[in-house]
Amino acid sequence: MNPEAVAVLIPVVLFGGFFSWMIARTVSKAYTAKLQAGGQAGTTGEARQEELATALEEVRREVAELAERVDFTERLLAKGRDGEAGKLAPGERRTGST
Repeated sequence: MNPEAVAVLIPVVLFGGFFSWMIARTVSKAYTAKLQAGGQAGTTGEARQEELATALEEVRREVAELAERVDFTERLLAKGRDGEAGKLAPGERRTGST
C-alpha cells in the first residue's frame, strides 16, 4: 500500500473512530435517561397529565388573547384605509385652485 495513502488514512480513522465513539456514548446516555424517566413517569402519570392540561389551558388563553389583538389591529387598519381616501399621498399637489 502507498505510504502517502496510509498517512492520510490514519487521521481519518482516528477522528472517525473518536466521533463514532462520542455519538454512541451520547445516544446510550440519552437512552438510559429515557428509560429511567419512563420508570418514574409511571408513578407520576396523573401529575404529568394535570401539568399538560394546565399548559393546554394556558395556550388556549394566549391564543384567544392573540385573536383579540389581531381583530383590533384589523379594525385599526381598516379605519386607517377609510380615512386616507381624502388625503393626498406624499409628493402630490392639489390642482385646480391655487
